[in-house]
Amino acid sequence: MKEFFENPLCTRYASKEMQRNFSDSTRFGLWRRLWLALAKSEKALGLEITDEQIAEMEAHLDDIDYEEAERIEAEIHHDVVSHIHAFAKQCPKAKPIIHLGATSCFVTDNSELIMMYRALNILKAKLKKVILNLSDFALKYKSLPTLAMTHLQAAQLTTVGKRAALYVQDFMMDYENLCSLIDNFKLRGIKGTTGTAASFLELFEGDGKKVEKLNDLVVKEMGFDKSFAVTGQTYPRKYDFMILSALSGIAQSASKFATDLRILQAKKEIEEPFAKSQVGSSAMAYKRNPMLSERICALSRYIMTLPLNSAFTAATQWFERTLDDSANRRIVNAEAFLGTDAVLMLLDKVTNGLVVYKKMIERHVMEELPFMATENILMNSVKAGGDRQVLHEKIRQLSMEAAANVKEKGGDNDLIERLKRDEEFKEYISCIDDALISEKYTGMAKEQTEKYIASVLERLGKEEL
Repeated sequence: MKEFFENPLCTRYASKEMQRNFSDSTRFGLWRRLWLALAKSEKALGLEITDEQIAEMEAHLDDIDYEEAERIEAEIHHDVVSHIHAFAKQCPKAKPIIHLGATSCFVTDNSELIMMYRALNILKAKLKKVILNLSDFALKYKSLPTLAMTHLQAAQLTTVGKRAALYVQDFMMDYENLCSLIDNFKLRGIKGTTGTAASFLELFEGDGKKVEKLNDLVVKEMGFDKSFAVTGQTYPRKYDFMILSALSGIAQSASKFATDLRILQAKKEIEEPFAKSQVGSSAMAYKRNPMLSERICALSRYIMTLPLNSAFTAATQWFERTLDDSANRRIVNAEAFLGTDAVLMLLDKVTNGLVVYKKMIERHVMEELPFMATENILMNSVKAGGDRQVLHEKIRQLSMEAAANVKEKGGDNDLIERLKRDEEFKEYISCIDDALISEKYTGMAKEQTEKYIASVLERLGKEEL
């Protein structure tokens, strides 16, 4: 038994890839790479920085002396300064120019943005896989009639594939949000202590053009081409809200899908994959609980709450910056990505192994189809020579009797049998049979599914996994 609490997002749910992305080694490794990018850019613009100093920094990007950094932080209570000292101890020649002109947010903000950028790309690939799984499923079952539900009551018919296309559409909106964030992603860049770049202007003796060029060079050195035009000490905390809102969107779509699947599993129509030796219940050995879908809903609920936290952080930043965002953001941003990562892995597993029980779906359709078919039965019978008013009244009476048989006696929906036995419908039995073809009631569900999924596959085909 472990003695101390560990975050379940790491011990049970999220991928090692995502955990590594938000690890200390990634964070502090980025700090050193940012210091290197700053030094190289300052050298390129004429500051007295030598190739030897640059080479010394490059040689120690990953061999971080954490014990030394922790020892210093215990004394001075400042994480960035402690790592500057630890880095300088390993790079004595570069010591004078490490972090030259910068403020702490140069490394903290830019590194956090880079980690979130990488995390967005991790999620994008996993979301794409889920969309492709559901697209395959939609095409496979594009023609299979099923009960459409409004108010969780039987309405008309749709198809299993068309319903899946609705989930695909939700996830595609999330995918487009991720793509937009990635394509327009911004770093903080170099902005100085309160965003005015005053320290860098001093370094370059009042040459504002060089300060602007320094920002562009550092951003490019880190692999980006955009940065915020203006900042305070930090990049706008509203940006965190925008990013976490996109993750919340994924969670919303995931929870909608998983909730529907839980209902369908209760109806024994469609089930999530169930391992051969899986235990559904500790007491009821026969049960097949939708545990993966339930976990998706549980994690999604947590993710959906997190943008509100970021909204409060953005709303309470005093003037150019207040530090109460720091501890908060270290928790909320990483956990939002870890949670979404876990949800997408669960979705991949579920959507790649959905089990469809066609006979149960057909059974439920046929329990309701007689009522839905009455309009067609009436129209076809009238076309064949029947009296509309007489036949309409018969359908009304027999429908009430059939409904009572279902609700009061627990019997089957025997409306069709009642119609066929009735004297007024003896001449129109063929009209009754013709009206009971379920595919006649799915409208353009098949065509809509084919057309929409084709557009999705075309869109995703232009993207690399």
